[in-house]
Amino acid sequence: VSMNRGIPVEPEEVVVAPGAKPLIFYSLATLVNEGDEVIYPNPGFPTYESVIRWLGARPVPMPLSEEHAFGCDRVGLAGAVSRRTKLIILNSPNNPTGGVLTPDDLRFVAEIAREHNCWVLSDEIYSRLMLDGSFCSIASLPGMQERTILVDGFSKSYAMTGWRIGYGVMNRGLAPLMARVETNVESCTCAFTQMAAVEALRGPQDDTERFRGELRARADRVVELLNNIDGVSCLRPSGAFYAFPNVTGACRRLGLRDADALAEALLSHAGVAVLPRSCFGSRGADELGEYVRLSFATSAEQIDEGIRRITRFIEADR
Repeated sequence: VSMNRGIPVEPEEVVVAPGAKPLIFYSLATLVNEGDEVIYPNPGFPTYESVIRWLGARPVPMPLSEEHAFGCDRVGLAGAVSRRTKLIILNSPNNPTGGVLTPDDLRFVAEIAREHNCWVLSDEIYSRLMLDGSFCSIASLPGMQERTILVDGFSKSYAMTGWRIGYGVMNRGLAPLMARVETNVESCTCAFTQMAAVEALRGPQDDTERFRGELRARADRVVELLNNIDGVSCLRPSGAFYAFPNVTGACRRLGLRDADALAEALLSHAGVAVLPRSCFGSRGADELGEYVRLSFATSAEQIDEGIRRITRFIEADR
């Protein structure tokens, strides 16, 4: 963490868990009380909204729109904060959109957090998979390390999804409280996965960098192919390995009610699995577009074949 983000970290400020996902739950369970408000990215990882509701808190969506390149809508964020806001969740690069918060975006969020005395939960699981530029953590900004919980893991950068190993970095006052929650849930994180994670960090990083280069090429290919489909438009993602195309025109062309219906049709008739917008948080009343998520964490051959099937299905004469 110190090497990649430029912030000093001591062992007493780190909590290790069986994956990054449990740390999202532990963070919210430790900090959030019934009636508190939590701002979360929408669309976003569905666990955020689910856990907020489960704890009896109020989820307040921070809309990520194509208009803002799925980055920070500063007006929307400023309007979402209230005296009840306990925590702001960030996920950059973002799942499912591939959007990235710029340093200016992060400075704006930091200003909001300091002004309203909020915590920030920064889900940085895709931090090593930036497609454009370098990664910036909000914890590295002045005055933010003390009020930020940084969550990361090994599943994405090191392809260790099944190993279940993640870590949270936070101030030393909060760390033992979160460790107490973890101890009462699963006792500890498996020892051999921790050993493997240490070796991943100490070993050569060439494979991770090579993978990032491959992802850039795949992103370019996916976006080019998707933008050639009638009724589909797609922004190039700035991080992670997801494309989030706008399929509103394709739904209309096919007479389908929404992206859910399109996803079902693609699976049934084209043999291609995509996830619709509805899988990533509740839709806002003013959301008009239809979107699906595609993963390009696969071979170029599978990407070409999958999008060829999508194209053939959408553009077929009926």
